[in-house]
Amino acid sequence: MLKKSSAIFISFLMACSTSAWTANEDSIQIKGSDTMVNLVQGWAEEYMKNDPNAFIAVTGGGSGTGLASLISGTCDLAASSREIKKQEIELARKKGVEPKEIKVALDGLAVVVNPSNPVSQLTEDQLAAIFSGQITNWKEVGGPDLAIVVLSREVNSGTHVYFKEHILRKNDPKSRVEFSPNALLLPSSQAIADETSQNTGVIGYYGMGYLSSKQKSIAVARDASSPFEEPTVANVISGAYPISRPLYFYSKGEPQGIVKEFLDYVLSPEGQAEVSKMDFVPVKK
Repeated sequence: MLKKSSAIFISFLMACSTSAWTANEDSIQIKGSDTMVNLVQGWAEEYMKNDPNAFIAVTGGGSGTGLASLISGTCDLAASSREIKKQEIELARKKGVEPKEIKVALDGLAVVVNPSNPVSQLTEDQLAAIFSGQITNWKEVGGPDLAIVVLSREVNSGTHVYFKEHILRKNDPKSRVEFSPNALLLPSSQAIADETSQNTGVIGYYGMGYLSSKQKSIAVARDASSPFEEPTVANVISGAYPISRPLYFYSKGEPQGIVKEFLDYVLSPEGQAEVSKMDFVPVKK
């Protein structure tokens, strides 16, 4: 699968700071999910080719950062790899913002190890034990006698939140399980990909669009009696792969003007073709 470099969008679009950004009818400021940033970059490039008067600035920082920016009025669209939280909706409404949710793609989270690691299959329970620090050596899951180095996204990442709630806490709202205190929190999916390619003992996770031959994806089973499934587009579409999720844009109320036109493009056949090109999964054919 195609590896995505987070450096691409930096060279193409200037990252506008909060103080420097001035909205106008031909511009859009998009902030948020690092998982989505290259996909959003692709949409922005294609849209601006067809509308030379448009300017779309795309920056990452995590889903939480994007939603906070939307609530504070410093961006037009928040890109998020998780659903907006109840407390974020309440805060937005206090500030006169009514978040509008638009599902734009689907994603599978790949669990990755170094290609030299012989472990290739893990259950969700084993993943929960590894990432929470209960299992600390690869020999406990059929691998070499080697300490496990846990890599995670930072806490403002929607990917971090989704993995914690779905894998560590098993979708139990009463659970308080956390990542291992020894987990290394990295600022981007690309940072996890780079570290995994260099360190034989690591295990991490990121959107499957970041997969390359320099990392090995783990086949995941829901439990010991279920089949192990790879993070592929076909398995995400069918629901066979257990770690998959929707990706969203959030706007301030009903989209208007250029924001609506851009979202119409994103959900058009051309925009959804870009989703497939970036190794994500379209929500519309």
